[in-house]
Amino acid sequence: MQRALAELGAVADLMDAAAVEAACARILGARRVMLYGCGREGLMMRALAMRLYHLGISVSMQGDLTAPPLGVGDLFFAACGPGELSTVTALAAVARGAGAKVMMVTAEAAGVSLALADQVLHIPAQTMASDLGARDVDADSVLPMGSLFEGAMFLVFEIMVLRLLDLKGEASDAMRARHTNME
Repeated sequence: MQRALAELGAVADLMDAAAVEAACARILGARRVMLYGCGREGLMMRALAMRLYHLGISVSMQGDLTAPPLGVGDLFFAACGPGELSTVTALAAVARGAGAKVMMVTAEAAGVSLALADQVLHIPAQTMASDLGARDVDADSVLPMGSLFEGAMFLVFEIMVLRLLDLKGEASDAMRARHTNME
């Protein structure tokens, strides 16, 4: 357990605070935000979508029945841990074609999908695609497959939520008031 927590701490230490700040600004500057991710990365994006909703930001998940069309002024924010995923590439191209900005969160410095992004938030952590090869951290993670990246996504996203709350000038009570009462 200590090693896994130390690995998450090491990733946090490597994060670029300016990149996190820029991602927050991009989210706040968007008319609407649509998030996307595959597998467990998608679950982390859903967790972020929930918090963005609690912050009063117009947000949806790609593929949901109530997801609106994207256009000028909107943001498509996709998880692309390995730097290239065919679905992310296709969806980013559609978003860009409609005039939306594209932001991606990834563990890689380059990739086919990332080339379509207006902005990239780099989280230097092992993904499932890199758990057997070279990556930005020194040793193989004790966590299986892409768990280090996914856990780091959650941590970074929660830090972003705190920053967004501050930038919006709201108290956490405002977020709580937007939380569902149907649980």
